Amino acid sequence: MAEQSPPHTPPQTPPDTPTDSAIELEGVVKEYVSHGEVVQAVKGVTLDIAEGEFFSLLGPSGCGKTTTMRMIAGFEEPSKGVIRLHGRDVTDVPPNKRDVNMVFQSYALFPHMSVWDNVAFGLKQKKTPQDEIKRRVEEMLAIVDLTGREKRRPREMSGGQQQRVALARALVNRPRALLLDEPLGALDLKLRQAMQLELKRIQREVGITFVYVTHDQNEALTMSDRIAVMKDGLIEQLAPPREIYERPATTFVAGFIGTSNLLSGTATGGVLKLGGGRVLVPGREGEVAVTVRPEKITLTTQEPASDVSALPGTVSEVVYLGTYNSYAVKLADGAEITVFEQNAHDATVTAERGDSVWLSWQAQHSYVMGS
Repeated sequence: MAEQSPPHTPPQTPPDTPTDSAIELEGVVKEYVSHGEVVQAVKGVTLDIAEGEFFSLLGPSGCGKTTTMRMIAGFEEPSKGVIRLHGRDVTDVPPNKRDVNMVFQSYALFPHMSVWDNVAFGLKQKKTPQDEIKRRVEEMLAIVDLTGREKRRPREMSGGQQQRVALARALVNRPRALLLDEPLGALDLKLRQAMQLELKRIQREVGITFVYVTHDQNEALTMSDRIAVMKDGLIEQLAPPREIYERPATTFVAGFIGTSNLLSGTATGGVLKLGGGRVLVPGREGEVAVTVRPEKITLTTQEPASDVSALPGTVSEVVYLGTYNSYAVKLADGAEITVFEQNAHDATVTAERGDSVWLSWQAQHSYVMGS
């Protein structure tokens, strides 16, 4: 039988104490009982989301990101820990008493209502004066670029337009934070990419905190001020997009965010001997794990100078991807390295499948894990 958590004790800080934090999670745990055993979906998450921040929870399916968001919204109750919204403890507060709104992947629009009535629905429920409803709905439709489409029904609109209606309906109530659970998942790639930029623009215009759940790395990198990368109910790394991409904290983060080459071995005198070549890791001794991004690597048919990392290999695959070529290069020890080469001038490839090549990169582009 699951051990019961002690009763939740509200903090001593008064609810109206000023704070720069929009959302705070302190040691939040979510436990379920499955087949008689206690399973932890979220394992002690602590984070602080700033006012007006675009914050993303990123990770694979089952990592706990959606459960974390649902606890912020109040749809799930934490087994342990504290949740605060703008300094106020809301751990035991029901969803309708929290000053947040949520947008789902399905949009959940009323099919029989017009765009105008969908957006105005929440205001009408609150008995907002009619002139105030008119002003706020018009303002919100302008922000999401739907002016002139007020009379349409959801079925008469594209997926991207429906998503904008769902956003407008959530934002028109002026929540202090908006929670978005994979809202672009139903859109095709091109529309999804366009909507990423639109979401960031809308967030800047309305100026409220966005918390965004996604499993799409590019989506998180494009929109976020900061990203929490989750795995197995824990946060592996919490940092701005550039830091997460350039300086991953763990091998999981390095492999999950974009494409990365992971190399490991024993370094002697700041050099890691590997695959018949060398990887420069200045100042390092002993066992090291290194990551290097594919776009940092140069592919040549001539042996490079001695002041760079250099590995010989054989091209096993070449894929033309429009803006760049992707090479798979097999090293002598069987390891495979991915290289991206931008098509800056034409689509000519540097090497073909079966060619012997050298891979090289600057020492600063070898990021030693845990450094």
